[in-house]
Order: sequence, then C-alpha cells, then structure tokens
Amino acid sequence: MSNLIVILGDQLNLNISSLDGFDKKNDCILLAEVWQEATYVPHHKKKIAFIFSAMRHFAKELNDNGFKTYYTKFTNKKNSFSFTSEINKIIKTRVVNKIIITHPGEYRVLQETQLWENEFNLTVEIRADNRFLVGIEEFKNWAGEKKQLRMESFYRHMRKKHNVLMKNGKPVGEKWNFDKENRNPVKVNTKMPNPYKNQQDGITKEVIILVEKNFSNNFGDIEPFDFAVTRKQALVALDLFIKERLNEFGTFQDAMLENEPWMYHSHISFYLNCGLLLPLECIKAAEKAFYSQRLALNSVEGFIRQVLGWREYVRGIYWLKMPEYINFNFFQATRNLPDFYWNAKTSMNCISQCVKETKKNAYAHHIQRLMVLGNFALIAGVQPKAVHEWFLSVYADAYEWVELPNVLGMVLFADGGFLASKPYASGGAYINKMSNYCNNCYYKVNLKQGDKACPFNYLYWNFLDSNKGLLKNNHRLSMIYKVYDNMDVSKKLKIKEDSLKFLEKI
Repeated sequence: MSNLIVILGDQLNLNISSLDGFDKKNDCILLAEVWQEATYVPHHKKKIAFIFSAMRHFAKELNDNGFKTYYTKFTNKKNSFSFTSEINKIIKTRVVNKIIITHPGEYRVLQETQLWENEFNLTVEIRADNRFLVGIEEFKNWAGEKKQLRMESFYRHMRKKHNVLMKNGKPVGEKWNFDKENRNPVKVNTKMPNPYKNQQDGITKEVIILVEKNFSNNFGDIEPFDFAVTRKQALVALDLFIKERLNEFGTFQDAMLENEPWMYHSHISFYLNCGLLLPLECIKAAEKAFYSQRLALNSVEGFIRQVLGWREYVRGIYWLKMPEYINFNFFQATRNLPDFYWNAKTSMNCISQCVKETKKNAYAHHIQRLMVLGNFALIAGVQPKAVHEWFLSVYADAYEWVELPNVLGMVLFADGGFLASKPYASGGAYINKMSNYCNNCYYKVNLKQGDKACPFNYLYWNFLDSNKGLLKNNHRLSMIYKVYDNMDVSKKLKIKEDSLKFLEKI
C-alpha cells in the first residue's frame, strides 16, 4: 500500500502528524511551491523568499533522512501551480492508495483538500495538526454555548492542562497574569541586543534571485535577508531570545522606538507558524530559564501567555467562526486602505516608521500592529477586508488562521466583541507614552484640534461619536462616553470638522 503525504509550506517539521507511520519503502511526500499560494495576496518579497527557502531546506532534510520526496520548484517548467494539479501528476506515474495531509491552517486550503476524494477517487485522510496544543474540536467544546469567549479564561485552562508555571495547583507568583507590569516605555538611548542573523547559503540565494525575478512588483525589501530557514537555525534563534531578550521582554513589550524594530521581542513567530519550532518547546525553554536563571516572572509569564494562551486562542476562534468570520464588519466601515500603508508617505511619523520597518523586515511587533497601524485603520473606518489582506500580505509570520482573528477581532472589533471586550482605539497620548515617535512628527500630539493637531486625537473621538449607537452600552467605554457627552458642542463640531477634512485627504 502506497500513501502520498502532502506537506504544506507551513508544516515544516519531521514530527508533523501526516508523517506518522510513514513507510519509507512505499510512501512518498509532495512539497510544492505553487502559484496559488504565492499569489492569492501580494505577499511581501521577504515572506515568499523565507517560505520557499524553508521549504527547500526541509525537503533536503527529508531526503537526508530517507524520505522519498517529490519537490516542485516555482520555476519548474512543469509546475502546474496548484496542489490538486501537482497531486494529479504524481498519481499518473505511480500507484497511490491514499492521500494523507495534516489539517491545513487556512480555510480555503481545507476546502481544496476536501475535494480530492471525488477528484482522484482516493481516500483522503486529514489528520489533526499536532503542532498545536489544543485541537479544533477541543476548543469548540471549551467554547460551548458561551456568547463571548475571553482569552484569560482559556489561558488559565491551558496553564492547568499543561502544568506550566504552576505550583501545587496554583499559578507561580500567586497571579495568573502580570500584564500590568508589562507596559513600560524604553529610554531612547537604550542599547538593544542584536537580533538573530543567519548567513545565506546557496539555497537561499537561489530563492532570492527567483523572487526578485518573478515578484519584482511586490511590496517589500528582500535584502537584508537573515531569517533562520532550518529547524537547527530556528532553535538557535530561540536560544538567543531566551538568553539575551526574554528577561526584559515583558517589562518593555509594549514599547516602541524609532529605528528599533526588534526591541526585546522574540522574533520566533516566523518559525513557530511555519513549523520549524514547536510551541511547547518554546514554552518549556522559557519556563526552564525562569527556574534556572531566575528570570523576571512578568517577562516569562508574558511570553508564555502569548504562545500558550493567545496563539492557541486565536486559532480556535478562526476554526470556530470560519467561513463567515472573514465577512464580519460590525461598524460597516467602507473607507479604502490609504496608500501610505504601502509607500509610508504620510506626515504621521508613527505610521511612517511602522510601514518603513514593515517594508524592510516583513515584521513589526504586536503593539506597532495593534496600536499604530491597526488603531488608525479602526478609527479611520477602513474596510476590514482591505486591512486583513494588507496584514496577511506584508508580514512573514502571517497565515490566515492567526492573522484574521487578530485583525478582524482584536484590531478592528469587526466581530462586534466576540474576541475582544472593547475596541482597541486610542488617541495620540498612548502612542506618545509608549514611543518617541511623536518627537519627530509634523503633527503635535498635545494639540487636539486644527491642522497641526495629531490626527489620532480627533479621529478617536470622531470614531466614538460615529459609532455611539453600537458602543454606548459597552461597560468598558461608559466613562469615555461620559467625557465625550460633557464636551462643549463647539468642541464636538470641531472634532467632526477636523476628522472629515483629514479623511477627505486620504
């Protein structure tokens, strides 16, 4: 009996469930750089190069370990540009009794795999993705009939289930969450540790040439390219984070500095989301460092909460709510995505900085994504699908299962509060508190009205006023609306006037 194992570009691990029971004498593997995956959104050049290079290195690892592997390169003249067509080529040349695949991470890919049984008249076995710590059905059972799902409750469930930072059934430090200790700004002249940098080998150089030739019009810089592209390299990147950044990560995880894109963040989401790293090994490495090196609990807990809590939670939300989730638009936002999300040409320094760093690195940390780029899209009323496609396109760690709930649920509140308890909207004061962006901005963060006022200031209040009918009963916004209701009528009119004037320009 011969099985064909299809491995997707974000499943690059020898322990992936589709390889369980692999018969090296009879079974074979398909890995393919397919057109539909490279082009369904206009991916950042560096994102395409990263995934293709990691795939090619993984194929080499498979071959070195005795796995029969069919690999289709993007530039192969016989590349048929879809998973279905690539499978069809194989089953025409060898006997295949069954197709095996680990559950895809994106709904549209799952839809394609569900057609294969009829397409090929073969059994298709879709196995649970063992790279995650909670299964899709398990999450659905946890969610039950709850009208709202809160990550904190889920996170505590996961801490208990996996016995992480627990002592005698209670959380270490007597608290589950140290987030209040993780909101400090960083001094401007702070020396940041260097991020992980990998030397390009022949495989990566070949891929870079491919991307420059075939995706020359895509957004983003491809050089410098120094991502890890093998599991061994990714483990080094993880170890470097644990040793040099983790202790300060929690305290400064919300901080932003001009020309400091990496800060104290881990930068391992690239590797977690494509399979080069596994979540539990990252969690255990942080926990071990806490006990053996006495690292700061607020930092270790904050990192673990992101991986064990938030990452698993948003994946659960995605599969719980798809396919309708992608169409949610609670505020009925209709504005087009401004051009400055692509070209960084705006006098708002915070946005310009974040877009420039995104263009260079295919990366921005979560506060840049949430409270600058996402916050503006929210209060400016940009249509959720446009924001979703932009985030999915430009970040090398972005796959729909993780990006869509973060953007539609967390950033834009487009699901009406299913994921988040309130919109993450703010004026310029928050950005000024957590960064030095405002120091070099054309606009003045201390001005609330007029042409030189920070646009975040009046757009924030305009957003709240425009959506009062939808938000006035949100208990977390009651005090804010009291402040707005007590404003002079003339001030409210000026907020509306400044907002309309600014929004017409973009």
